[in-house]
Amino acid sequence: EYIFSRYPLYQRGNPQQRIFLPNFWLKLVRPDHKQPPNIVQFIVSIEMTKHDIKNYLEKIYNIPVVDIRTVVAMGKTKQDEVKGYVTKEDDFKVAFVTLPRGQKFEFPDLFPKDEKKFESDAKTLEETKKNHRKFLEKSNQRPGVPGWYSF
Repeated sequence: EYIFSRYPLYQRGNPQQRIFLPNFWLKLVRPDHKQPPNIVQFIVSIEMTKHDIKNYLEKIYNIPVVDIRTVVAMGKTKQDEVKGYVTKEDDFKVAFVTLPRGQKFEFPDLFPKDEKKFESDAKTLEETKKNHRKFLEKSNQRPGVPGWYSF
């Protein structure tokens, strides 16, 4: 009879190093409401405790943490329009992490608005439209194309 084990089997010999990595994750989100600049909001694994979150941020990312507040939020419920059954999304935990005084977090601007780029894009678009009009005028005079047909 064989019993399945989640851990590697023990082997005789020298001490073996075993690393147990927890199945934890953090997702940085933009806050729904206005908050002070030193508070960062995460959606975290529902099994994580405040101590787990603090250790995760301090040990892995070297982020100094002053305080952590957590809230378990209920998942949304939806009713299927055709069959009428109700489904519920998974619950999730939201962590509000307070950084030290004077330190602030800002989301990076991934898509900066560059006015010069917009101007060059507008010029390119106008030039493309002008060339397309020339093509249509030249193509309209082809033999075999009815006079009423226009592009």
